[in-house]
Amino acid sequence: MQTEKVIIIGAGPCGLSTAIELKKKGFDPLLIEKGNVANSIYHYPTHQTFFSSSEKLEIGQIPFISERQKPVRNEALTYYRTVADRSNLRINTYEKVEEVEQSDAGYTLVTKTDKGESKQYQSTYLIIATGYYDHPNLLNVPGESLPHVFHYFKEAHPYFNKKVAVIGGKNSAVDATLELEKAGCEVIVLYRGSDYSPSVKPWILPNFESLVRHNKITMEFNVNIEEITEKSVFYHVNGEAREVEADFVFAMIGYHPNQEFLSSIGIKIDFDTGRPQFHDNSMETNQSNIYISGVIAAGYNNNEIFIENGRHHGEKIAIDIANKETR
Repeated sequence: MQTEKVIIIGAGPCGLSTAIELKKKGFDPLLIEKGNVANSIYHYPTHQTFFSSSEKLEIGQIPFISERQKPVRNEALTYYRTVADRSNLRINTYEKVEEVEQSDAGYTLVTKTDKGESKQYQSTYLIIATGYYDHPNLLNVPGESLPHVFHYFKEAHPYFNKKVAVIGGKNSAVDATLELEKAGCEVIVLYRGSDYSPSVKPWILPNFESLVRHNKITMEFNVNIEEITEKSVFYHVNGEAREVEADFVFAMIGYHPNQEFLSSIGIKIDFDTGRPQFHDNSMETNQSNIYISGVIAAGYNNNEIFIENGRHHGEKIAIDIANKETR
């Protein structure tokens, strides 16, 4: 069994930032990541543009230089790889944490690599920085698991000249719709809200509204999805039953943290907000020596914490652990 002082689960921007802050305090944490470095960003749409400017995505006091004020996905991937390399971070990629158990010496972790190899670790401190992008919200309607229904959007080219239904009305849905329309798809957007979401990025909303006004995109508000079949989506608008043909369906209705994992290690979750219990000043949870870092702290409200503010959690955590070690 490998023994560590600090283990960080997740090697996204907030996990990397936390590791860097701990190194400043004299620790050498091990990061365990089930995919690659910045795995969630890797799974973003190919042409994704960030909401934040590049300087607000910086970690470890390493400048993030981009061609435009708001960087794109590939620039971010390059930047976070560079940060991990320059900071000499220890990262085990393609290794998933499957179990965490409390022990006399701290916490025992059981992992499995992508090759099927099982490993065990012992750690005094545990930091969870797993984000929420890996767990999409579900519609919970018949047909949602059909092979032509997706909860992630990569790029529009495969859907050229096809009828596509996009379910949702926030940033991920709007971004996907714009790409699909540009690629020559016939797109309808089905949104449960009564108007455009105020969270939509302000620099893309005018273009989206213009496409709707000019009938380039069909937009339906006050939608309640009932069923998805191989050829159609059935729904209600203000009680009126409707049907639309769809070769492909993108259910872009948001994501949530892995609450089952958090609960399995004893972290309390607020039922209404989805927020794990933690202390604001240290990010320590109700479980002694287990911390959370990044957007996972926001629960269901993933518009509350982004990279630009979640990256500062690491400093709080590092200070608290350093203080504990000097007592």
